[in-house]
Amino acid sequence: MKRNLVTQLLLWKESSPRKPLLLDGARQVGKSHLIEVEFGKAFFNKTHKFDFRENPRLKEIFKESLLPKKILRSLELEIGQKIDPQQDLIFFDEIGECQEAVDSLKYFAEKCSDFFICASGSNIGLLNSFPVGKTYNLELFPMSFYEFLLASENQLLIEEYEAQSTLKKTHEKLWEFFLHYYFVGGMPEAVSAWFQGDHLIDKIKNVSKIHADLFVGYSRDFGKFGGKINALHIESVFKQIPIRLQETHDDSVKRFQFKNIIENKSRYIDLRGPIDWLEKSKLISKNHIITSAPSIPLGANIKENIFKLFFFDVGLMCHSLGLTYQDIQNQEFSFKGFIAENFVQNELRAKGIYPIYSWQEGDAEIEFLLKIKNGEIIPLEVKSGKRTKAKSLKVYVEKYNPTIALKLVGSVGAGDKNKYVWPLYYAGFADQL
Repeated sequence: MKRNLVTQLLLWKESSPRKPLLLDGARQVGKSHLIEVEFGKAFFNKTHKFDFRENPRLKEIFKESLLPKKILRSLELEIGQKIDPQQDLIFFDEIGECQEAVDSLKYFAEKCSDFFICASGSNIGLLNSFPVGKTYNLELFPMSFYEFLLASENQLLIEEYEAQSTLKKTHEKLWEFFLHYYFVGGMPEAVSAWFQGDHLIDKIKNVSKIHADLFVGYSRDFGKFGGKINALHIESVFKQIPIRLQETHDDSVKRFQFKNIIENKSRYIDLRGPIDWLEKSKLISKNHIITSAPSIPLGANIKENIFKLFFFDVGLMCHSLGLTYQDIQNQEFSFKGFIAENFVQNELRAKGIYPIYSWQEGDAEIEFLLKIKNGEIIPLEVKSGKRTKAKSLKVYVEKYNPTIALKLVGSVGAGDKNKYVWPLYYAGFADQL
C-alpha cells in the first residue's frame, strides 16, 4: 500500500545537513511499515531496524553512552554485522520506550549529520523530554481516501480522482468507494483486509474484528502510558467523543461539552489532562471555534475551552457507534453530517493542516476556515446530503466577502469560478486552493 508521506521522506533523504527523522503517529497507522518497507527497502541498500519494545536489551546501549560512534559500534555488535551509516538506513522503532535513545538524537544531529537515522513511536507526544530543534519531524495518520483508492489498484478510478473528474459515472464509482471508506476507515490492516478479501461477508467480518482488536489495544495503552487513575478518565473521554458527535442531529457538529463524562467533573480544566493526552497520542483532534471576525493569525481569535473534538479514524468511529456496513450503505441514519465533518477534518490533517478552525456566529456556522495560498481566509461548508443550499455560507460570504468559497456535498458538485461545490471525497484537494 502506497503512502503519500514517502515523498517527504525522500526530501529528508536528500537534505544536507540531515537531522534524524522522527515519525510520530497513533498506534497501528503504519509507521514501521512505511519506514522499513516502503522507504528503507526501496531506497537504501540495507535497513537496520532496532525495535525497543521487541528488544528491551537495546536500552542498555544508550544508557552506557550517548555518543553516536559508540552507539553505532554497540549496535553492530548486537546484530553481528557492519553498518554503513552513510549508505544504510538506521531505524529506531518504538523509540519512546527508551528516553536515552530519544536524547541521543541530539548528538546524532550535531555530530553525524551525514547519517541516515530514522525513529518512530506511538507515544512520542507523551515523552518527558525531547530534543527540540534537533529532529526532522513528520506525522503519519490513517490512510486518506486517496491512499484508500491507491490500495484498491483501480487505476482508471485513481486517474479520474486525480483529475477531479465530474463525470456522473465517475461520481457513482467514487461514491461507492467513499461509503466503503466510511466503513473500513484508514487503518492499514483494515484496508488490507478489505481489498484482499474475496467475499463481502468475510471482508465485513474481518474488518470489524480488526477494529475491535484495535480498541482493545488502545485501552491497554491508556493504562500503560496514562497511569491507572488517569487511564479511566482518558478512556471515558475517548469513548464519549463519537457519542457526543452522534448527539448532534443538525447540519454541523457543536462545541464539545464537558459535563457528564467523568463524575463530579464538568469543566474544561477538569478534562484538560485526558483531552491533551489523547490529542498528543494523535487519537483525537481539535477544531477551534472562532466566534468573531476571522483574522490572521487565526489562532489569536480562539478561546482555549471552545472547540470541537473529532475521532482520528472514521472507520473506527463508525465501529464504536455500532454502525453496520449496511447502515452506512443505506445512509438512512440521522447523523450523517457529523461523520462527513469528521471525514473532512481527517483529510485536512492528513494534508498537514493543523491547528484547524471553524466559525460560529449566532445561528450561522461554517465547519472549516482555510488559509489559502494567497494568505486569504476562506469558508469551507460541509453538507452530507445532495442539497447544496447553505444559509450559513451565504451569511459568511455576505459579511466577509471572501474571493473564494468552498462547499463539500454528497453529489457530483457544481459551481462557478469563485464558488466551488465539490463532492465530499475531493476534500483532500482543499489545500490546493
